[in-house]
Amino acid sequence: MMKGKTDHKATTNELKHPNLQEYDKLYNTFSWEDEYKHLNGLSNGKGLNIAHEAIDRHAESHLKDTVAIRLIRKNNTVQDLTFSDMKKRTSKFANVLQELGMVKGERVFTLTGRIPELYITALGTLKYTAVFCPLFSVFGPEPIFQRLHKGDATILVTTRAFFEKKIIPLVDQLPSLRYIFLTDVEDHLSDKVKSLPVLMEEASDNFTIPDTDPECPALLHFTSGTTGMPKGALHVHNAVITHYTTGKYVLDFHEGDIFWCTADPGWVTGTSYGIISPLVNGITSIVDEEEFDALRWYALLEEQKVNIWYTAPTAIRRLMRMDIIPKESYHLENLRLVLSVGEPLHAAEVRWGEQAFGMPILDNWWQTETGGIMIANYLSVRVKPGSMGKPLPGVEAAIAEIKDNELKIITEPEAEGHLVLKIGIPSLFRNYIHEEERYRKCFIGDWYVSGDLAKRDTDGYFWFIGRADDIIKTSGHMVGPFEVESTLMKHEAVAEAAVIGKPEPSIGELVKAFVVLNSGFDADDETRLDIIGYARKTMGPAVAPKQIEFIDSIPKTKSGKILRRLLKARELGLPEGDTSTLEQN
Repeated sequence: MMKGKTDHKATTNELKHPNLQEYDKLYNTFSWEDEYKHLNGLSNGKGLNIAHEAIDRHAESHLKDTVAIRLIRKNNTVQDLTFSDMKKRTSKFANVLQELGMVKGERVFTLTGRIPELYITALGTLKYTAVFCPLFSVFGPEPIFQRLHKGDATILVTTRAFFEKKIIPLVDQLPSLRYIFLTDVEDHLSDKVKSLPVLMEEASDNFTIPDTDPECPALLHFTSGTTGMPKGALHVHNAVITHYTTGKYVLDFHEGDIFWCTADPGWVTGTSYGIISPLVNGITSIVDEEEFDALRWYALLEEQKVNIWYTAPTAIRRLMRMDIIPKESYHLENLRLVLSVGEPLHAAEVRWGEQAFGMPILDNWWQTETGGIMIANYLSVRVKPGSMGKPLPGVEAAIAEIKDNELKIITEPEAEGHLVLKIGIPSLFRNYIHEEERYRKCFIGDWYVSGDLAKRDTDGYFWFIGRADDIIKTSGHMVGPFEVESTLMKHEAVAEAAVIGKPEPSIGELVKAFVVLNSGFDADDETRLDIIGYARKTMGPAVAPKQIEFIDSIPKTKSGKILRRLLKARELGLPEGDTSTLEQN
């Protein structure tokens, strides 16, 4: 329900100073070893375990009765799980795995909505030192099969509805899948298909975490490929150092905070920052069972007194289309930080945050492969709208020229090149499962090659240009789609835009834009010519799009990434590749 604008009053936010106050000083003195000292580690020096750092150490401290996860059901009822509750429940799940003979390093998958069992499974699996892999609940049978098969799934946790609709036809094709746990049946259906409630009821809530080497495999996240099978990026328990550090310095977690990450755990943000990072930092994490609903989201921000909100560009763009200024319609005085990740934010979207929330939306950059935030805008550092920000302390990022598998770092400001990261980051992935050669090709010497192109300005801010394989070569020019899209978005008629290169023998490729119009504008030649004219005047004729096609929606992943390669495949009549992570299948 919309409310009148609240009068300003003192909040706890005003008493909280940013954890990162002097960026340059921290960056120059930072060490991952020092950050590790802020974590407990297992007793008697037996290693580092994500579940211990996220749950057990807090359950044994003054935070034991603090709400770890607050689940908002679709009907708006609330279920709270404290750190003490989570310790008992995750220990029960770990004991279930032990009772069934699960072997360290084997893989537990989930296919559920955002229900308590998903979070208990994730942390109970990590506690046992098995590997956790979440799947999107929107996946159809084929992408589910690809991931379960390639990931050598041993156990799948799902609901009866998903099991009957999506899993039964696959079971005979998955020889490694020994057990299926159903979260919502009260009796075992067979020796293989078991009731998770029954198993949990019979299990002890005491569990001793085994020795956990920091390099012990922990998390498996699949990232879509352009064609064929998706890639499975494997992360280790040592990644928790990055989860802790980014929570402290980028998301600015303080004890007592209420945090909401809108991402589904089916993709890496929903696991790294919807589960691990807030819990490791000992704060309360909001989980909404429902999908996107603008009025519901604004109401939740108000009712739950959310302090830090982490969402996606897709959601922000949807909110921008609404005739609502949230800070004037809802009581949001508790909100002190809004962040976004996925597709880079255009400058206009960053600035919209000022009008909507009284603060710019802080963009950050990372990948499934990096496991955590690598480059970010910070609460205490000047924001340059449209910029990725500056590297996380502990992360050495650079712009490089790559030729014949040789890498040369470019030190000149404003030069465009490959965005690379120095190895040694705790959360950097350790392998693509079953694709060792593909993994090795991601590295040249001591550098991880991200596959993204960027530039760094004179102040040390990084600016995204595009994926290396998205760059358009036209009339001798190298054109980054994001640059063109950002310009088009400044036109009053354009709500969203996506740009591809279309083969044209005379110039190599021509720039083609797909445009979603704002309401009140007609998809006709007059509007098309007006947008093209604006782009030519603003960017120059060599870079501006030569063709514009009006469409109803831009294909994106649920994480907000524009699927330009899908638009290009459709334009050229080529195979579409893996579409399993489409926002709407």
